[in-house]
Amino acid sequence: MSAMSIHSWSKSVPNLLGVAMSGTLLFSPLLHAQSFPERPVKIIVPYGAGGGADVFARVVGKGLEQEWKQGVVVDNRAGASGNIGTLEVVRAKADGYTLLLQNVSMATNYAIQGRLPYVPANDLTSILFLGSTPHIIVAHPKISVSNLQELMALIQKNPGIYAYGSCGIGSPQHFTMEVLKQTESLDMMHLGYKGCAPALTDVVGGQVPVAILSANLAAAYVNTGRLKAIGVTSSRRYGALPNVPTINEQGIKGFDYSGWYALMGPANMPADVVVKITVGVGKVLDDPAVRKTLDDSGIEVKRESAEQLSKTIADDSARYFNLARKLNLKAE
Repeated sequence: MSAMSIHSWSKSVPNLLGVAMSGTLLFSPLLHAQSFPERPVKIIVPYGAGGGADVFARVVGKGLEQEWKQGVVVDNRAGASGNIGTLEVVRAKADGYTLLLQNVSMATNYAIQGRLPYVPANDLTSILFLGSTPHIIVAHPKISVSNLQELMALIQKNPGIYAYGSCGIGSPQHFTMEVLKQTESLDMMHLGYKGCAPALTDVVGGQVPVAILSANLAAAYVNTGRLKAIGVTSSRRYGALPNVPTINEQGIKGFDYSGWYALMGPANMPADVVVKITVGVGKVLDDPAVRKTLDDSGIEVKRESAEQLSKTIADDSARYFNLARKLNLKAE
């Protein structure tokens, strides 16, 4: 399987939804949902332990074990911006026993790299949109700002002096902050970390004055005063930090960027197996105890269909691809 060029992939974006929908509905008579699962199911997380995708996979996996009376193993296969773990699922047998817990980085990775070693609409089956978490801009307590307007005024008064940390070059957080920088003509240096966790460590320790992170990771530090919350990047306030205003509320109208989580599988999964997985995951997410666990982890459940997931992937791939060209963001 060869990687697609920027040109050919971008031209195909409008057609991704239809292809993904049809791929989701394929049926194989060799497999029957009545007997699925007959052995342990593996959920591959193509990122490190502790992030939102990992938390979601483990919570859902535990619930599915109880629902199916069968083992569910979460396997972290981090590396190559999520491509290593994702490719393992792409190459797996399409029988429902190997699943993928992906996030919005699928779209931003394509945008920043210009290519992926797989095509989501062709090589994966959309199963379920699971939920989302906004990003959050935070500052070390020693920085004399308490809101977005004060932060922007400080940066504009001291161009090129302040740096911000993100979860990595081409990460959704990097994209989001660069949009804000361009919109408001902010001169800040970017420090791309290898994940949100090291960026969080350095902004808490004062090695970097400002960072943009997944809000679920930063919430506990904001609540204990170890970080100042400048604003969340979603259109609505974040449930885990209800007192923190959005960027939109602070004057940047229409600003709306969040991370999402999705359950997928290899291409051409049997439709009846997809339905059984969807129903099982739905029952898990309807459990009040599961909802509380995810809420406490700062993850907002927003269960949506395979069709909506396919549309989200296509729309975000186009959105971030266009942003990468506009902002001149490239892999380094």
